[in-house]
Amino acid sequence: MTIDQLKQQFEILFNQQALEGYFCPGRVNLIGEHIDYNGGLVMPCAINFGTWMLLAPNEDNVFRFRSVNFEEFYETGVQTAYQKTGREWYNYPLGVLHHFVSDNKTVKGLDVLYYGNVPIGSGLSSSASIEIATAYAFNQYFKSGYSKLELVKMAKSVENNFIGLSSGIMDQFAVAFGEEHKALMLNCDTLEYEAVDANLADNVLAIINTNKPRKLAESKYNERVQECQQALEALQQELKIANLCDIDTDTFKQYEHLITNKVVQKRARHVIAENDRVKLAAKALAQHNLAEFGRLMYASHHSLQHDYEVSGAELDAVVEYSLTDTNVVGARMTGAGFGGCAIAIVKADAFEDYREKVINYYTGKIGYAPSVYATTISDGVHELID
Repeated sequence: MTIDQLKQQFEILFNQQALEGYFCPGRVNLIGEHIDYNGGLVMPCAINFGTWMLLAPNEDNVFRFRSVNFEEFYETGVQTAYQKTGREWYNYPLGVLHHFVSDNKTVKGLDVLYYGNVPIGSGLSSSASIEIATAYAFNQYFKSGYSKLELVKMAKSVENNFIGLSSGIMDQFAVAFGEEHKALMLNCDTLEYEAVDANLADNVLAIINTNKPRKLAESKYNERVQECQQALEALQQELKIANLCDIDTDTFKQYEHLITNKVVQKRARHVIAENDRVKLAAKALAQHNLAEFGRLMYASHHSLQHDYEVSGAELDAVVEYSLTDTNVVGARMTGAGFGGCAIAIVKADAFEDYREKVINYYTGKIGYAPSVYATTISDGVHELID
């Protein structure tokens, strides 16, 4: 859908013209998986898929949230607090509105229309994209005075406390602070970050959506969080550390005997090695050494598959094929796992060939087709200028 079509849709639904427009991207994590709740380094980037949002004030002093993607819509008067209702998409903007009024910010009724092209449930942060789009737009429109980092923390709070999902801050941070052709090396403990050149030269970033429903993701995610906590407590018997990522692989080898549960030991091994890989990946990108970056992507996937055990036949099939294709620099699962997406860095002029072959390989192994997209590393949330 083009922005002009979206404006036409706005006029049809609300009987007035949109006054302002905003875009917030989705994100992928290039490397550094299951690190955000272990106080370590991640390397996400914003992508050119995302959420478009149009708004205009209304005279009824009500908030009307509508989406091109969903039939359900929500209308509410201006209140001093809001509560989550059901499981519908509009709880994300409603949660943001709740934060604004809870902070005693002045708000007035708006007609709001969303359109997103991030595949829902794919692990590319469609929810963070809606949250940050809404928070950024309200902040601009109502002149509320929040900093961008405050909006990121607000959106994380919406996810955790209003929606009820325990997740880290990476998604909201990436879609807010993303920069074109840059990856963000983010310290999830301190929220300090560095924008690292991620010029893919004559390659594209391919996203391969397994199209597998992620039924296990939430329960297994919470299980991994607990296992990491157990590993940390065992290591704290002799090490003064606050997070697993406070040590490197060499130190871990000296003290891993403190973790008597072999499964928990494997979980810690992944986390600590993955944190080291992010540092190496930043160096590789800075030196424009994509071959080394690709090697680290494959190593990351191997660790997620065998030590952290959050992959699965679907994600593994994508990486298995990618390893055989000379036009692929590197590939790995991205996100929480158990379905969702894999990413690959692929020669731009060979993308269509890769797309066709990975679909055939995957369908032969899994029994249904994945969706494969070419994307670029893009800017974070911004106003749309006519």
